[in-house]
Amino acid sequence: MNDNPSDEPNAKILFSTEYDDDSADVETLWAYDLGNDRYRIDNLPYFAYGVSWNDVVYAPFNADEQRAAYVKVLEKSGNRTIRIIFEEPIDENAESMALLDRLTKIGCDFENANGILVVINIPATVDLFEAAELIENTGVTWEYADPTYEEIFGDDE
Repeated sequence: MNDNPSDEPNAKILFSTEYDDDSADVETLWAYDLGNDRYRIDNLPYFAYGVSWNDVVYAPFNADEQRAAYVKVLEKSGNRTIRIIFEEPIDENAESMALLDRLTKIGCDFENANGILVVINIPATVDLFEAAELIENTGVTWEYADPTYEEIFGDDE
């Protein structure tokens, strides 16, 4: 997803997502070191919320983790993130591949974690709700990750 293919990302940023049940998911995202603890994210988040590809984040070195650790977004890229969980691996399911093809045709791209968890990047030029409607119409399990559901619709479900 690098917009400058001659340069490779040169840092991994730690993201920790904690849940109400005291569990947590931890992941590291590739990024470009911009200096002064600022990094431009270069892949899609599988677990983190509120961050998308190409966002600039503040991530100072964390001595306990021995790496740069995410604190906050400094600059939004305009990209948005949705996560889909398919019931079957996408390479075994024509309907799943057809959905990803439709999303790609409207301008989205994606990263495939394991054939079941797929993260969709929705660029600023693509209508978030058009992409969400395509996904919703398939009946798959999915979520808004950036912005989150609560950020879009408020807390009352």
